[in-house]
Amino acid sequence: MTALLPRRRLLGAAASSAALALNAPAASAAGTATPRFAIGERDFLLDGQPLQIRCGEMHFARVPREYWRHRLQAVKAMGMNTVCAYLFWNFHEWREGQYHWDGQRDAAEFCRLAQAEGLWVILRPGPYACAEWEMGGLPWWLLKHPGDTFLRSRDDAFVQPARRWMKEVGRVLAPLQVSQGGPILMVQVENEYGFLSDDREYMRVMRQAVLDGGFDVPLFQCNPTQAVGKTHIPELFTVANFGSDPAGGFKALAALQQGPRMCGEYYSGWFDTWGAPHRRGDNARAIQDIDAMLDANGSFSLYMAHGGTTFGLWGGCDRPFRPDTTSYDYDAPIGEAGWLGDKFRTYRECLARHLKSGEVLPEPPARLPVMTVPAFTLAETAPVLANLPGPGLTAESPRPIEQYDISRGLVAYRTTLPAGPAARLEAANARDLAWVFVDGRLVGTMDTRHRRFAVDLPARRREATVEILLYTIARVNFGMEVHDRKGLQGPVLLRTRQGATRELTGWTLRAIDFGADGELPPLNWRPGKATGPAFWRGGFDVTTPADTFLDMSTWGQGIVWINGRCLGRYWSIGPTQTMYLPGPWLRAGRNEVVVLDLTGPRTPRLQGLATPVLDELHPERDLPRPPSRTRPRLTGLTPVHAGRFAAGPATQDVRFETVAHGRQLCIEVVDTFDGQPHAAIAELALLDQQGQPMNQSAWTIAYASSEEARKEDGGALNAINGQATDYWHTAYSGPTRPAGPPRLIIDLGAAVDIAGLRYTPRPGPDGVTGRIRSYRIYVGDTLVTTQP
Repeated sequence: MTALLPRRRLLGAAASSAALALNAPAASAAGTATPRFAIGERDFLLDGQPLQIRCGEMHFARVPREYWRHRLQAVKAMGMNTVCAYLFWNFHEWREGQYHWDGQRDAAEFCRLAQAEGLWVILRPGPYACAEWEMGGLPWWLLKHPGDTFLRSRDDAFVQPARRWMKEVGRVLAPLQVSQGGPILMVQVENEYGFLSDDREYMRVMRQAVLDGGFDVPLFQCNPTQAVGKTHIPELFTVANFGSDPAGGFKALAALQQGPRMCGEYYSGWFDTWGAPHRRGDNARAIQDIDAMLDANGSFSLYMAHGGTTFGLWGGCDRPFRPDTTSYDYDAPIGEAGWLGDKFRTYRECLARHLKSGEVLPEPPARLPVMTVPAFTLAETAPVLANLPGPGLTAESPRPIEQYDISRGLVAYRTTLPAGPAARLEAANARDLAWVFVDGRLVGTMDTRHRRFAVDLPARRREATVEILLYTIARVNFGMEVHDRKGLQGPVLLRTRQGATRELTGWTLRAIDFGADGELPPLNWRPGKATGPAFWRGGFDVTTPADTFLDMSTWGQGIVWINGRCLGRYWSIGPTQTMYLPGPWLRAGRNEVVVLDLTGPRTPRLQGLATPVLDELHPERDLPRPPSRTRPRLTGLTPVHAGRFAAGPATQDVRFETVAHGRQLCIEVVDTFDGQPHAAIAELALLDQQGQPMNQSAWTIAYASSEEARKEDGGALNAINGQATDYWHTAYSGPTRPAGPPRLIIDLGAAVDIAGLRYTPRPGPDGVTGRIRSYRIYVGDTLVTTQP
């Protein structure tokens, strides 16, 4: 096939060769029939007539089933004619070979409800989804297979389970295709694969898996604008994902294929991560962009039309390790609890200007009732370490929990410490957070956010017991980092101040595996308070159940259950201080609340508020973190490269004059295009000798001259998290200006050869602060020093 759309050819119609067709054609008893939905030369076609797709993304897994119809009615009233149905593989196959499609997982019923409300459906079945969901939707049990590159590759360890998944998806949802009288117009193959690789054969394998599932409607793939060409194949229609510059996105598509232009994800806002400010979208710009796309005869999908809530333990984690909040409000036009405000109104007014002749928007659904709950105390407790099941597993050296068939939860590791002087306990890895106890006394914490896997131990006159309680928060959902194996990982060493080391062996493991739905284990309750990690229990009475927002601001960090249902995670560092509690999950009369708190509440009380708190940060409530004594160590060093970036927002590749070798890289900013004393980087990737980006899974920030944390999320990790929509920005809201040139030093985890870098400037219009002009690059094994 030399072109995607030959003249007079419709995608979805019969093809002379199945190998060349974008999808298998719909067939009738009389032969091959023209499909109801097809992709024409300029338009999507429904029954031969142009269809401009106005799609709204909402994830049925993030909305109580009882509210699906209400939210679909809101999507329709906003002006959409289509809704996306995203499938998360692990949500339906948490244990290998055990598929679940009932209750909250009833994807077929969601599609039927959408059709009843006059909405078409675009199906996005994966196998990889991203979507700030646990492991990007991939099942944890895949990680029992060794290696850190096999996921989303042509390795049989991934392809065969993915094929089985697509067969199962087809069994359940293929009968709901438009070709069979259902609402499903198109099916996506994989998701933004160009962010990860350029293996076009992999895309062909995934396409065939979808076809083998029985899907005969047009198939498509999506990628961000800058990557639409990386995995484009003529057998798949391509759409572009972007949050700005629709003209640039449509231009990139026009260079690839003939056919209608579509934005597969246009961002109404952004997701939140624990410890960073609440994110908001630029509403005025969004309306301008949507007007521009529709005026250009383009189509789009709004990500998100309604974000909802990542209930249970399904929340994902941004790279390298920044866990996502339970609230998935996303600053979407339909709020987390289904509320419709000014943003909804502006989208509705915009879309009303683009309706077809005779098309009328229905009235929005009424707001659902909300209630408050008076403050009540949780007066029963069950200490975690006293409620772990026994007798446990044994291991000479701890391995990832997946090797023990543990999916996620709490794992306690115990062994004997020899008598001896003060020493440092060092683990190879500890994902995600861990509390270290010696003879029952807390001596320190481990924290994968900062790659802090060591704790100082006191001197011991006799043998002692060390117990490490580890909590898995979430698996990374983006990039190669989805190979995110959990648990304490050996060797675990005991290192004295004199440098002597010995490996600690003979471990006993006990675990509470929370499983797919955050199932509570049997617990031994007792009245009164508890110190340290513990479960707390209490209750409240309701006459007429309605939505409310649990105020978690006096608690530390952990998980909440309501009437045995896992509501989700909380963390008082913010920005979210409340948890959305849907009315249908309550009952008239007594309602039981169980809270797991790993750091201990300041006050063990709860109340239900009438409005959420989504943007209140409390960094002082985070785990103890020693003040940084790290400083740059660049005096006398010669840069391996110095240069100037071009103006504008485009990503730029730079090749060094000679290949550099080292564990750490520093970018030092000489000046910026706006002349202000601020620097910003959206993304900094390093290139190998073949010009390919390196794996960032072991990277961390060794030093940042400053970070803006008050007015916006300008954290240095933004520069290496793979998300070009956020960025590192030096501090500007404090009372004093940071001294010295802006510098960012990255620790790569091991010495490597570096042939160049890829710099993505801060996004936005010309004139934004921080875009770098002149810079210097240093590479070495030790570019930082620790001051006494």
